Amino acid sequence: MKAVAVESVKACSVNPIDVKVRAKVYDDFPDYYNYVPGDDYQILGYDGAGVVEAVGDDVKDFKSGDEVYYAGSPIRHGSNAELQLVDSLSIARKPTNLSFVQTACLPLTWITAYEALVERMQVKVGEQAAVLIINGAGGVGSVASQIARHVLKLPVVITTTSRQETTDFSKQMGATHTVNHREIPAQIVKLDLAVPLKYIFLTHSTANYLPVATKVCAPFGKICSIVQTKDFPQYGTEMMAKSITFVWELLGTKPWYKTDVESHGKMLEELRQLVEKGVVKCHHTQTFPLTAKGLRDAHEMVESGGSIGKNGLSVDDPAAHGQAFA
Repeated sequence: MKAVAVESVKACSVNPIDVKVRAKVYDDFPDYYNYVPGDDYQILGYDGAGVVEAVGDDVKDFKSGDEVYYAGSPIRHGSNAELQLVDSLSIARKPTNLSFVQTACLPLTWITAYEALVERMQVKVGEQAAVLIINGAGGVGSVASQIARHVLKLPVVITTTSRQETTDFSKQMGATHTVNHREIPAQIVKLDLAVPLKYIFLTHSTANYLPVATKVCAPFGKICSIVQTKDFPQYGTEMMAKSITFVWELLGTKPWYKTDVESHGKMLEELRQLVEKGVVKCHHTQTFPLTAKGLRDAHEMVESGGSIGKNGLSVDDPAAHGQAFA
């Protein structure tokens, strides 16, 4: 870690990775549990927003009192704490028009979706192509929809939804079309798209959706997934026949292998500007108090699979009972 800032945490959020790490089933890195900090515990929390308390001697861009937000490293203690040590290269100033808890819901999902669409699949701005995003109302899916529609300006952004509330939310986040995840091929055909469905982003169950994705993907298209799987069903599909490119996206790759680590801070600075201009909306939908019970409740919400957008946790939330971090 080249340079650090000690930050007073004001808010954080819960992601599926937190639930998996807590349950000791996280497997995106084969040797993950050999490197996690702490002999018998690990502080969870990837997303965070707060106030800089102090900075290292080599930190030039931030100072005590700055309001910032960030996505942390997969192998350092996280944001479910009063104070957190973070790399100054991975933080950016907080959007002025969002609260701390709204801000804390953005980093992991934004960086993940941005890397998937822009870096992994290399979608071009204004390209005459369509993208299909699996689980459009989820945390990553609802941000990816906005990047695809409002930043990359694709003419067609299709998401999967299964309920009226998720359909409405996904359209608010940028989807031009929605399809039911159980009827993807047939409903894609009915859309009669004027542009090729060149990009598919899997944010849920690679094993279940990869065969469907290859069926509807255009020749020479690209499929990206953020969901690890032991079953990679490509044989017998059109993946080779269509010369489809498959690629993984993992936010933790850069900090884990210490490569291009400054890019995360730059992405969040760009996001700050987009939020303040009104181009991008925050996908925060529910707030829990940052207490032991609040964390348990937020984890249970994620585990239930019924979350829409992102769940945040706040030190200052009026629903909190008792002392924060209790």
